[in-house]
Amino acid sequence: MIRLGITGGIGSGKSYVSSLLKERGIPVYDTDRQAKLLTVSHPSIRRGLTALLGDGVYFPDGRLNKSLLASFLFDGSDEHVCKVNSIIHPCVRDDFQRWAVSMEDEGHLLVGMESAILFESGFDKIVDKVLMVYAPESLRVRRAMERDNSTEEQVRARMTAQMDDEEKRRRSDFTIVNDEVSALDVQIDRLLLSLVGRKCLQ
Repeated sequence: MIRLGITGGIGSGKSYVSSLLKERGIPVYDTDRQAKLLTVSHPSIRRGLTALLGDGVYFPDGRLNKSLLASFLFDGSDEHVCKVNSIIHPCVRDDFQRWAVSMEDEGHLLVGMESAILFESGFDKIVDKVLMVYAPESLRVRRAMERDNSTEEQVRARMTAQMDDEEKRRRSDFTIVNDEVSALDVQIDRLLLSLVGRKCLQ
């Protein structure tokens, strides 16, 4: 089985490309969604965050105190981000590995792992190939502003905090251009032909 990492900058449309792969019968693990679930449910993460931030990081009913965690993360210290990531990322990595094995047991030839920070987190080391979803910066800014109801300044600040798109593209094995001009279906079919020798797995 082939494990395909799917990444791209803010507003690139990587989640949309992932949805098109799912329509073709390819399971895709959403690291952002799963990290949020695991942060609440995984005992190791709960212990780690509690040791780092105190009992107040979780409410008595078990919910995550998002405002407390956010204030710790966004105080301008990269060290704080690294500490939280060192608690969460290993659990996400292990969860993906278990999930991928279960997908292989079900007979899937290809699975995806969607992550905006695939390279930064080291998740690229547990996949076989990497797909970069690429879009022009101006289009990415517009999409993110509309999607998140954010200002251009806010979006560009988030872009600056991520790895440069050209660096991601250089380190990826495949690129899909999502510029609202190039046909996505054609590019995805070519990708599947390269990876598994057929356009559709269904």
